[in-house]
Amino acid sequence: MCGIAGMVRRDGPVAEAELLRMASCLEHRGPEDAGTYVSGSFGIAHQRLAIIDLAGGHQPLFDAARRYALVCNGEIYNFIELRRELEALGHRFLTGSDSEVALHGFAQWGPSSFKRLHGMYAYALYDHAQRELWLVRDRLGIKPLYVAELGDRVLYASELKALLPLLPQREIAPEPLAQFFQNQFSTGADTVIRGVRRVLPGTALRISADLRTETHRYWSARDVGAPRERSYEDAVAEWQPLFEQVMREHMRSDVPYGVFLSGGVDSAVLLAQLKRLHSQPIKTYSIGWQDGGSDELDDAGRIAAQFGSEHRAIRLDSRAVFHRLPRAVWAADDLMRDYACLPTLALAEAAGRELKVVFSGEGGDEAFAGYGRYRPDPFERWFKQLRYPGSGGFRVRAELDQQWVRRLFKPALQPALARYRAPVIAAWRETPQAWTDLQRRQYADLQTNLPDDLLVKADRMLMAYSIEGRVPFLDHRVVEFGLTLPDRLKVSSKAGKVFIKRWAEGFLPKDHLWRHKRGFHVPVGTWMRDAGFLDALGRRLPKSAAIEAWCEPAAVQALLDRQRARGDVTRELWSLMQFAIWYRLFIENSGAVPGSEQDPLQWL
Repeated sequence: MCGIAGMVRRDGPVAEAELLRMASCLEHRGPEDAGTYVSGSFGIAHQRLAIIDLAGGHQPLFDAARRYALVCNGEIYNFIELRRELEALGHRFLTGSDSEVALHGFAQWGPSSFKRLHGMYAYALYDHAQRELWLVRDRLGIKPLYVAELGDRVLYASELKALLPLLPQREIAPEPLAQFFQNQFSTGADTVIRGVRRVLPGTALRISADLRTETHRYWSARDVGAPRERSYEDAVAEWQPLFEQVMREHMRSDVPYGVFLSGGVDSAVLLAQLKRLHSQPIKTYSIGWQDGGSDELDDAGRIAAQFGSEHRAIRLDSRAVFHRLPRAVWAADDLMRDYACLPTLALAEAAGRELKVVFSGEGGDEAFAGYGRYRPDPFERWFKQLRYPGSGGFRVRAELDQQWVRRLFKPALQPALARYRAPVIAAWRETPQAWTDLQRRQYADLQTNLPDDLLVKADRMLMAYSIEGRVPFLDHRVVEFGLTLPDRLKVSSKAGKVFIKRWAEGFLPKDHLWRHKRGFHVPVGTWMRDAGFLDALGRRLPKSAAIEAWCEPAAVQALLDRQRARGDVTRELWSLMQFAIWYRLFIENSGAVPGSEQDPLQWL
């Protein structure tokens, strides 16, 4: 796991000092090694977290003829098989790094090599002969990659914060900002910083010396087709060897690894499979509250005991978790609001003292339809579709109360706020006609919520403490298998993720698999009802440059008064507070890094 950055200039050479400035912003992603390379108007930089070929995997990587140069963030899990194939074709490898197969693969197969890679990655490959740069992002968007086109140059980096020092100006883009408020994250190519965009999942960009950019979409979940009818037994016969191969590939590492054990189904399945395929004890981590708040520590501990893991239950102090907010906003980089970032950050900090690699269960619900929103009551679906057409009644509600939205935000933002459903509607409409309603729901999440919320949390919270997160349920082969399962094998009237639960009955307790998931409750409402905190927030929040620019002063004051009186506008107030912190970190004062625990009020 690493961080990458670089640039292409239209005229004149790249200054190494600028590359170093960008790379220094990514040191948390790779604190163990660094490297840069400049070839005229092309420059690449790398920060390394060594996982495979610890001694010899320094980047940038080159082929023997030095035609190609590559920097990579992530893991290419099938590198052993690809290396064997490429060596048989005459390629000579210079390292044992998994990333080197991307370089030789491109030399052998060109852009068609992208489809041969299994893994999570974002990489930059420079071709000296063609004088062009390729930026490639993995199929599901597990690893991040951002680009800024500035007229005289193109910048790229693993995180927004590495682009900021070289941006001539930092302006807020209204559409993504409105998506943050209405959906809790922005999605698609455009980010909340005007002119900075995401390289989309399953996509490669080709950038020429004159800065012309071509987009190549090399994978889409739309290509998997309609559900394939088959029995449960036939599905298991297909699934068992597939998932074993996926797990074996994900287990390739030259350092020890552990598991984030949530107390749910997916992480328990991962621990069980790792135990079956690995003879050594595995470290597991779970998180809960010191004061007895709602968590799943007992469930996680039970599964850890069953498989004999070296388990650590981390109990959090509520105030300390709240004080992780500035660090979480800095770590997330993109503007997104997910309360689960706070305990995830604390979990990463604890695990990072012992490990560099952890497995977690992200993606299981998307691939196998685990969420309740995938199996709506027919009347509810009909009513929502009638009232909010365009997405089959799926994801129709905005996150914030619309009466407050109309009052809080200035007229310049209101048109964008009204278009909050556009990303989900677009995803829904591009699905094949033969697909089922359930497939469309899964696809809409795979296109929006997964890469731009869930995986932002999974990647950025862990990388803030230099941990690589591995997510086997988001291997593209697993996602393709899950999407094409018949609906009846995924959901019933009472449960989701039916196939995985039935299969897992062979090695996990039934009551654990089929119980209602309790989850980890983050007590945001309690924090935001504290009178002393609200008084201090009332003195600081209205003075924030972010709030002054986008919000109506009288409405902000009314919101604060309402929270003091009734405590029922927590989400609205939290959103404004988080935006104000993000604005200070990324628009006003790039380079500042909050500590692990700091009063959020200090960052307004």
